[in-house]
Amino acid sequence: MTQIRPNNLSAQALSSRQWHGQRIGLLGGSFNPAHDGHLDISRAALSRLDLDAVWWLVSPQNPLKPTAGMASLEDRLAQAKSITSDRRIWVTDIERQLDTRYTADTLASLTGRAPSARFVWLMGADNLMQITKWRQWTRIFETVPIGVFARHTYDRGALAGLAAARYRAHRLPARHINHLADCAAPAWGFIAIRHNLTSSTALRAAGEWKT
Repeated sequence: MTQIRPNNLSAQALSSRQWHGQRIGLLGGSFNPAHDGHLDISRAALSRLDLDAVWWLVSPQNPLKPTAGMASLEDRLAQAKSITSDRRIWVTDIERQLDTRYTADTLASLTGRAPSARFVWLMGADNLMQITKWRQWTRIFETVPIGVFARHTYDRGALAGLAAARYRAHRLPARHINHLADCAAPAWGFIAIRHNLTSSTALRAAGEWKT
């Protein structure tokens, strides 16, 4: 694998040869705030999925979450950058640059601008449970492979849910999960990791993140 040196990620540079053949995990969210649970998923993705980099797609505003209690994008970006020193993890505002609100649109734009990159969408089991509420959720499955990471109390329900059932035939066995980035969509896999109970909601409730 090629070690990527993290610079500021710009939409204009996505078509550059820097990304040719790179295996890139995409972890989207509000990051309000970012925490060690995000780090755990990112590190597991880098190792288990054999990725070159993970991009944190800090959303300007998640359409499914209220604006009340949401810190500014600049504050969330700065806080996310402050908790990670891993040079393979990039904290980005790429959705603001692309002017996309929905994951399906973001993925379409990214794959169109960087067609030779091998993107993998990363998410916790909690999101697999409720992804059917996302706009054009089947389009997400049809655009890039998806890595689903264990999340305390959600795993069983997620794996028995509508999305998992619809794409059951496209689930990659755990023993082959390191090849997920090489698969054509639709393809997805479940990655069992140590459960991390940290949540952004709990951190805000405890007053550890002021909005």
